[in-house]
Amino acid sequence: MKKHIFLLLCLVATQQLIAQKFPEHPATQQTNSKSKAILAHLLFGYHLPGGDLADRFGSAFSAGLGTDFLTKNNFIVGVEGHFFYGNEVKEDPLAILRTPEGDIIGSDRLLASVVLRQRGLYVGGLVGKLFPFRENRSGIRLTLGAGLSGHKIRVQDDNSSVTQLTGDYLKGYDRLTAGIGTQQFIGWQHLSKRANWLVGFEFSQGFTSTRRDWDYTEMRKLDEQRIDLRYGIRVAWTLPFYVGNSKEIFY
Repeated sequence: MKKHIFLLLCLVATQQLIAQKFPEHPATQQTNSKSKAILAHLLFGYHLPGGDLADRFGSAFSAGLGTDFLTKNNFIVGVEGHFFYGNEVKEDPLAILRTPEGDIIGSDRLLASVVLRQRGLYVGGLVGKLFPFRENRSGIRLTLGAGLSGHKIRVQDDNSSVTQLTGDYLKGYDRLTAGIGTQQFIGWQHLSKRANWLVGFEFSQGFTSTRRDWDYTEMRKLDEQRIDLRYGIRVAWTLPFYVGNSKEIFY
């Protein structure tokens, strides 16, 4: 009899624990649809150039990080940064070093292995809004951003055999350019219990100018004002942290 009473008490206690709702762990559906949230993004993209940028570079991939604060009313405030990289360079800042055949001779009197690459960076803030179509807050994401944008030509001397491409001399060839950048994104933000991601179209504009005092090939400072455009696809994996009424964070 004592064993049966003990088992009955254990069963009742277990049912109470299962049915109990802990205030520090609110229901997932309620958290997703009504709570504030911090969204951490791992960003990837593919972009085509436009404007003055198309005269210098071809297409480019990008990777970066971002974080947003999502309010109860689905307004977005955040920061993000992207690193751009590509292999197509249309300008030749090394023309002054080349032989009539197009080669570069190293200090060892052998043909040097020198390649040109595209490198760029954007860092800025953003504001926007999420227009959800579902209770789990999946819907159209629209953001506008502004910050700093820059790019350069990476001169890669594989054998480090060209003296002119070492130290401060290299600054006369890389055509470093920077200035104010703006950015727009429209796409789909998916937030759920299992998968959290976003995908959409991104457009960016850079109002830039050179940051070097002299270009050796052009034999002058490249002081023209530039409008560097990019447009392409942005995708991201998102890690959400939901803030409940108890001011604690859950994910």
